[in-house]
Amino acid sequence: MNMKKKNEYKLPLEEYAAMVNEPQRSWGGPWTEEKLDAFEKYVIAYLTIMKKYAIDNGWDLFYFDAFAGSGSRESDIQNNNDVEDTLFCDYEIEEITKQTSYKGAAERVLGIDIDGFSFKYYYFVDKDEHSLQALSKKLKDLYPNKANYMAFKSGDANDKILELVKYAKTHPKCAALVLLDPFGMQLNWGTIQALKDIKHIDLWILVPSGVVINRLLTRSGKILYPERMEKTFGMSIDKIQKYFYQEVTEQSLFGDMVRQQKRNNTIHRIAQLYLELLGKEFSYVINQPLVLTNSTNCPVCHVVFASHNQTGVKIASEIVTKKNRKK
Repeated sequence: MNMKKKNEYKLPLEEYAAMVNEPQRSWGGPWTEEKLDAFEKYVIAYLTIMKKYAIDNGWDLFYFDAFAGSGSRESDIQNNNDVEDTLFCDYEIEEITKQTSYKGAAERVLGIDIDGFSFKYYYFVDKDEHSLQALSKKLKDLYPNKANYMAFKSGDANDKILELVKYAKTHPKCAALVLLDPFGMQLNWGTIQALKDIKHIDLWILVPSGVVINRLLTRSGKILYPERMEKTFGMSIDKIQKYFYQEVTEQSLFGDMVRQQKRNNTIHRIAQLYLELLGKEFSYVINQPLVLTNSTNCPVCHVVFASHNQTGVKIASEIVTKKNRKK
């Protein structure tokens, strides 16, 4: 397989559109396992604490996964023959496809019981009906005793999240652990803002900082798909431009010329901006994100956490700090 350096890899504009607007199934690698391991550790701690407080307060625990997929990397690869139509380089595609099966978040969460205590309801959403059917069959076969407590809904994740928020507003005893694990930029900031209205919420979000967003912030100063960027951050394109670029003046034969220069550490700045925005909406936000890197140690994504409960952030911070230190 021919190897391409990152700065040599470019895509036609229509292929960027596919990444920005549609979930791509066939992705992952060792960093995916790292993400899932961190999340699983949190779920165990969450349920251990909630075993006492949920029972004492009469809370109904919901697990909500808005980008659930099929639960099988092998199945997802077979269902999508356009693996190359992504923002990945050739060597990144190889890293993605060489591991053909994994234990996804849905399977992990359903398998966690703390002395017989677990979530009351499990809610799985995906835009792809075929993937959702595959996930439903797999999970119901693995956990038949919980089948009646699982719901599978196809459609836009933003719409389904807003349905959860609407339900929680009329059911104050609802406590939700929400996983938002998109591949591209399908998640609107307005949706995140709506989630803050759930009083008892713990929220994990995957931010495709390096693998998608950074590649739309071109070195020339042009931001690709500005409308999508505005929806992702809930900011005007002018504010986004100022956050990621700075004006520099250069002398030329025709006098001084001003151009836009991309700021250093852009991938890190993407994650920090997301944390700053979360901090305006939620009571507690993790200070440092979980950094997920590929085989060349380049950051591809960040995982962030927010809650209205201080204990939740303390636990998430401990998990993330330990994982980041190992890098």
